[in-house]
Amino acid sequence: MKKKLLLKLAFLYFHLLTNTKLSHSLTPDGLSLLSLKSAVDQTSAGSAFSDWNEDDPTPCRWTGVWCMNITGLPDPHVVGIAISGKNLRGYIPSELGNLIYLRRLNLHNNNFYGSIPDQLFNATSLHGLFLYGNNLSGSLPPSICNPPRLQNLDLSNNSLSGSLPQNLNSCKQLQRLILAKNKFSAPIPAGIWPELDNLVQLDLSDNAFNGSIPNDIGELKSLSNTLNLSFNHLSGRIPKSLGNLPITVSFDLRSNNFSGEIPQTGSFANQGPTAFLDNPLLCGFPLHKSCKDPAKSSPGTRNSTPVSDNNPKKGLSPGLIILISVANAVGVAFLGLVIVYIYWKKKDDSNGCSCTGERKFGGNETSHMCSLCYCSNGLRIEESDLEDQEKVGRGKPEGELVAIDKGFTFELDELLKASAYVLGKSGLGIVYKVVLDNGIPVAVRRLGEGGEQRYKEFVTEAQAIGKVKHPNVVKLRAYYWAPDEKLLISDFISNGNLANALRGMLPFSLFLGFFCRGFYPP
Repeated sequence: MKKKLLLKLAFLYFHLLTNTKLSHSLTPDGLSLLSLKSAVDQTSAGSAFSDWNEDDPTPCRWTGVWCMNITGLPDPHVVGIAISGKNLRGYIPSELGNLIYLRRLNLHNNNFYGSIPDQLFNATSLHGLFLYGNNLSGSLPPSICNPPRLQNLDLSNNSLSGSLPQNLNSCKQLQRLILAKNKFSAPIPAGIWPELDNLVQLDLSDNAFNGSIPNDIGELKSLSNTLNLSFNHLSGRIPKSLGNLPITVSFDLRSNNFSGEIPQTGSFANQGPTAFLDNPLLCGFPLHKSCKDPAKSSPGTRNSTPVSDNNPKKGLSPGLIILISVANAVGVAFLGLVIVYIYWKKKDDSNGCSCTGERKFGGNETSHMCSLCYCSNGLRIEESDLEDQEKVGRGKPEGELVAIDKGFTFELDELLKASAYVLGKSGLGIVYKVVLDNGIPVAVRRLGEGGEQRYKEFVTEAQAIGKVKHPNVVKLRAYYWAPDEKLLISDFISNGNLANALRGMLPFSLFLGFFCRGFYPP
């Protein structure tokens, strides 16, 4: 009897052993991640957390989670979380700060609300924090610079408020600080910018910052992209120290309350008028608004003192001298244009290009033939430059970007995606300053619709301009033609003033601009 009972107990134990699933405990990283799942309203979660199972031994196979083996540790640890654009509604749990090996947290374009937990920055390995496009509120946590390797901080398009913490200067490795489209206020603090040696982009636009621009923002020597302070309540004069920034930096200071004259030093010379628009009290180049008082230069004021025998006769004013110089120079240029036109007109009537050399056409028969060249408005184009024109006979290209300078290469997509500023408009089109991905600025003249009948003429003109080499002529680098678009891409040269332009003689580029019938970029 006792033997049968022991057999039954042994059978029952074996049955339980073979039919019971052995459970494994989830790692601490997995438990911290489950706090994020619990903090999100499950009606908005959808499938974002469908495979986040607490019965798993590790979270490394969960959707949106990345793990890595850490030297000296037996198990892999979470280094990345990317759950963006899922319309998740909830709060950011402080338990995410327990992920001490987390390098990248990407929760952008969701509906997270509440404040950014101070404990989040206990994750001291954090390199990038991307929380833009949510409904976060409150101020920036004082511990924001606890992660010593924090490089990218994008909290734009939220409802964050308050002032910028003074301890931002502790973020020594910070490269991109993007806080646009929030509700930050108070003046932009001084004293933090000189210590951000690695900052390449600063965007504080579309907030409520007031006061003046700190002078030490001009000490951001590594800045290479955009300094965007637009759409705030900043006032006062624009500090000259911003001219110390690298020349590749594009300013965006629109829609503020700046006053006084725009400085003309350093990198200010590379900015277009778009950078300073909607500042009613701002004046000076490149805005079309003079800083001089019209009353001081009115005819009534100048002629208020009558000329008498006791007053010596005054000489010509500097302005009149400059006007006479310009008129003389234009006259000389026009005369030269007429002479060159007559000369090349006669050459066109006598078979255009000169015919030199002999060439055999089988046997001993020889004949003289014109060297393979083409003359456009007096500029000689060799056979090697006519490759693009030969395409006309085979079918013209649709939207082709042609580089005249083969060492100056870039893609059309790069040109179209680059940041551009309008430099000026005329009857010949619009001129833009465009900064390419490599930081090189170029000038782009948009000439409008191409027109099928103009393609061959356009290519001929562009190739002719590309052949010209002169110290006073801006180099044409490339051109683009399509039925609805014509572009000329040239070097960008900083604007100067009239005195510098007239020091010596009228630049040759002005004459060439007339000569090439308006195709030449400024």
